[in-house]
Formats: sequence, C-alpha cells, structure tokens
Amino acid sequence: MLNTKSSTRLPGNLILLLMMVVTILPLLSMLFTALQPQGSLPAGLSFPREAHWENFATAFETSNFLALAQSSTFIVIATVPAAVLIATLAGYGLAHLQIPGERFFTVLFLLGLTLPMEAIITPLFYQLKGMGLVGSQWSIILPQMALLMPFGVFWMRANFLNASKELSESAQLDGANVWQVFRRIHLPLAIPAWASLSVLYFIWTWNQFLLAIVMVNDPTKRTMAGALGAFKAERSTDFVLLCAGSLLIMLPSLLIFLIFQRHFIKALMQGAVK
Repeated sequence: MLNTKSSTRLPGNLILLLMMVVTILPLLSMLFTALQPQGSLPAGLSFPREAHWENFATAFETSNFLALAQSSTFIVIATVPAAVLIATLAGYGLAHLQIPGERFFTVLFLLGLTLPMEAIITPLFYQLKGMGLVGSQWSIILPQMALLMPFGVFWMRANFLNASKELSESAQLDGANVWQVFRRIHLPLAIPAWASLSVLYFIWTWNQFLLAIVMVNDPTKRTMAGALGAFKAERSTDFVLLCAGSLLIMLPSLLIFLIFQRHFIKALMQGAVK
C-alpha cells in the first residue's frame, strides 16, 4: 500500500519540483547578475567571487526608489481595498441575493476576463484625457479597479456559493436581515478568500506596467513596474543595475505573498475540502 501511494505521488512531486526549479532559477540568475561589478556582462548562474551588494544601494538611489515606492503605495492603497470591497459585495449579491439577471451578469464578468488590456488602452486614454485625469495617478487607479473586477467578482462568487445556506437560513429565522447575515456570518467565513484576493490585487496593481507608462509621463507618479521603463532607458547597457533594480521592485510582492500564503492556499483548498 505504501509503495502504491508513493508511486502515485511521485509524478506530482516531480512536477512540483520542476515548477519550483523553473521559478527559482531566473531569480537566482538575476541575483547573481546583480552582484557582479557594474558594467559587466551577465555571468549566468555563477556566483561572483566578490559580491557587490552596493549595487542595490546604487540602484536604489539612481532610480529614485523612495519616491517610486511612495507613489506605488498610494496607488495600491487607493485601489486594492476599494476593489476588494466592491468585488466581495458583488460576489455575495450574485451568489445569494437572487438578483434579476444573475446569470447574465455572471457571463458578462466572465467575458471581462477574456478582454485584453491592449485592446482598450487607446480609447481608454482618450476617455481619461477628456476627463482631465491623464498624467495623474487616478488615471492608473480607476482603470485598474475596473480591470480587477471580473476576476474578483467571479472569485468571491465562487467562494460564497460554497458557503452553507443553512447558516443563512438559521440566521434569518433568528431575525437577522440581509446585511447582518453577510457581515456576521459570510464575511468572516470568507476571510481566506478575500485575503488571498487582496494579495493578488496587490501584486497585479504593484506590477501594473501598461497603464503606468501610457497614462503618466512623470516616472515618479507611476507604479514601480512602470518606472522600470524609465530606469531601463537610462541604464539600458548596465545589466547589473537593471537586475538589481528589478529585484528591488519584485521584493514587496514576494514578501506580501510569503506573509499571506497561508490564506491563499486555504482559499484554494476550500472547494476541494467541501
């Protein structure tokens, strides 16, 4: 029996190991390149004899990292909480409130997942320009919130559909209204779902590139990923500083994911456990 279980798990473990290697190797290559002397060519996966950790400090200063971090933080704070709240309310409504046209709206949100950003960026630019928002951080925040909605609503709807309806019925028999059922019963049970959604929204907003470079000319008002384009233009031949700057930009996303990965995995496993 043990041999059968081991043989069954072996292919899955090998796939996970392969995915881990494919994910980690590019990061290691970037780290080793960032530790090379400035102006040198990438040396692949060979750790330098003398690690130049000061390259990160140089990239921090030359890229105006502090101002970029403040801009990205403002964009994330203005986008993520509001987007998670709207997606949670909409997902709950589609799952439990039996609103007219529920199937139509669900299909509409699913179609939104297939809409590429590149297809709407030009009309979106002229629309925001007519509203006087181009050049400000709101030209990133408002479209980003709209782009996050299809996935977020579908994600939260699926979570609320898996919730026990008996709990809602019991609460209603005790005199609870719709808002109380949502706030006191379903919202606490959905903590893994909206916490993991917040992590995804943070990563996607922090790494938003296209909106940042199209809507805002000032690099200090862009996201970190969008500002990387300006940094690349200045340091296009210095691969060492480019790798160091890229790792600095990726670091907050990695830390957020590592901190909240427990909620993320729990949300993914809820449907399987049910």
